[in-house]
Amino acid sequence: MNSETPFPIDLSAYQALTLDPAIPTLTDAQRSILKANIQLCRDAIIFFTATGAARGVGGHTGGPYDTVPEVVILDALFRSGPDQFVPIFFDEAGHRVATQYLMAAIYGDLPVEQLTQYRAAHAHLPGHPELGLTPGVKFSSGRLGHMWPYVNGVAIANPGKTVFCLGSDGSQQEGNDAEAARLAVAQHINVKLIIDDNDVTIAGHPSKYLPGFTVAKTLAGHGLKVLEGDGEDVDSLYARICEAIATPGPIAVVNKRPMSVGIEGLEGSTHGHDVISVKLALAYLEKRGLTAAVDYLKQIQQPKNPDTFMGSGSKWGSNRNVFGEAVVAMLGAMSEVERKASVLVIDSDLEGSCGLKIIHEKHPEVFIPSGIMERGNISAAAGFGMEKGKQGIFATFAAFLEMCISEITMARLNYSNLLCHFSHSGIDDMADNTCHFGLNNFFADNGLDDGYDTKLYFPADAAQMTACVKAVFHNPGLRFIFSTRSKTPNILDSDGNDLYGGDYTFVPGKDELVREGSAGYIVSFGDALYRAADAVERLKQEGIEVGLINKPTLNVIDEEMLAKIGAAPFVLVVEAFNRRTGLGSRFGSWLLERGLTPKFAFLGTHIEGCGGLWEQYPHQGLDPVSIVSKVKELLK
Repeated sequence: MNSETPFPIDLSAYQALTLDPAIPTLTDAQRSILKANIQLCRDAIIFFTATGAARGVGGHTGGPYDTVPEVVILDALFRSGPDQFVPIFFDEAGHRVATQYLMAAIYGDLPVEQLTQYRAAHAHLPGHPELGLTPGVKFSSGRLGHMWPYVNGVAIANPGKTVFCLGSDGSQQEGNDAEAARLAVAQHINVKLIIDDNDVTIAGHPSKYLPGFTVAKTLAGHGLKVLEGDGEDVDSLYARICEAIATPGPIAVVNKRPMSVGIEGLEGSTHGHDVISVKLALAYLEKRGLTAAVDYLKQIQQPKNPDTFMGSGSKWGSNRNVFGEAVVAMLGAMSEVERKASVLVIDSDLEGSCGLKIIHEKHPEVFIPSGIMERGNISAAAGFGMEKGKQGIFATFAAFLEMCISEITMARLNYSNLLCHFSHSGIDDMADNTCHFGLNNFFADNGLDDGYDTKLYFPADAAQMTACVKAVFHNPGLRFIFSTRSKTPNILDSDGNDLYGGDYTFVPGKDELVREGSAGYIVSFGDALYRAADAVERLKQEGIEVGLINKPTLNVIDEEMLAKIGAAPFVLVVEAFNRRTGLGSRFGSWLLERGLTPKFAFLGTHIEGCGGLWEQYPHQGLDPVSIVSKVKELLK
């Protein structure tokens, strides 16, 4: 199956309706067309997002599926008065990217057949919309809850026009939106929020983990007029959107509906947030009589990474989950009284993704399931750890670390004891693509030379993750532990034994010799280490003796190891972090400051992502073949 195979649902059946917002009631014919368009679009979204499930690249079905009614209404309004609106489906829930791709295909900007390559590598259909990458996509959503403030500016730049921003009860939890609301009200900005309020986020139901919070009351408190109603009642939805357009200034149209409404086995479930399973998609499509779509899905085979890696074993572990298991082991060594007195764990709706779920299950007495409020949550964890003998534990995706820099500074200024786990670091397995790359993790080390102790750790495999957590758990200061979305294999020593097995003890601040070498050294860490190990083994087969250093403590100079590798013919840093801000950007300076002058180079993430999973590594020139090539270049 490829992008040349015909799309099995006929999108030409979409009817280009026009609606005049000055007439807030639908005729029978208009209603009939809207409902037909809604059903067609929902069928298409189920199908092509399920291709992501079939290929193992994931994707999100429920959000774009649910918000189809408001999108087709907006489309009809845009078609009727293009000069009255900024005709862009701005959406601050970036995971609803299927909406953008579907409408791009309907408008003819994107070949319909390309939708079948949803989130696949090099298909230009990543998990969040990216302006300039995908034909027909008119904005980059970035991370959840970042669009409304931006759309305020778009509206100011387009006086006399109405601008819409699709939102959700999840995106509305971000602090950005509170600030955007205040500006919109104060400046009477003509922006209309269309919010899907389904009481579902990744890890739970806001009504349960944030009792007291409601989207409608919060927005009303900021001064917005709120028009709340049933998102599945097309007449009511249309009338409320028309009222919003007719009313100057910021208006919120809040639409109530269950997540994945009408999808058997998924409706109302948190599982609807992510991609629909192939099993449920097939059941849905079969019930709809869409036989060609069913046959297409059944024939998709999940691609497998064909590469094997020398220098590593066959035991692949999920470090992001091992973090939670290691914390549970440390908590289990305490009494319940000690745990409650000294540890607080705060989640940001990502407990299943960041390894905190097992902590929630085993030790709920120290766990707070919280909302999509990274800044507030990390500060609360830091505040708990202000007192000696107490520590806060916080976790989220590494991409969101950039949102927490000021809070990290506050924690440092207040001498907090804070253990943070930032999963999804780097680029591996990142079909969400560039906006979700965890590249700038060195930003966490933003204090002064004499500031409160801050350490950055990136273990290479599951055994080292366990040892790292054990070693630093009770240490004072700020401790940041990074892990990847992908699994990593066990690293082997030169004799083929587990490097981090047996009586291995993690020593903070110490670099580790993985392979000795006379030709030069590669310095690496995290999930780049096993790729570098493979490159070293390949070079060894060619008679080129290159050494390998693991630097699991990223921001501490190991003077002894630096002197050793600085005396070698070359040093090559290999990492998945941003070339501009990562280890390589400072390692050369460390060498020169000590009068060490080997040939020096560094490889890191430096270009737009390609979607897909493991394909991100060769795309960035970080795979073993690329590392070997760079080493040979340095040896010339």
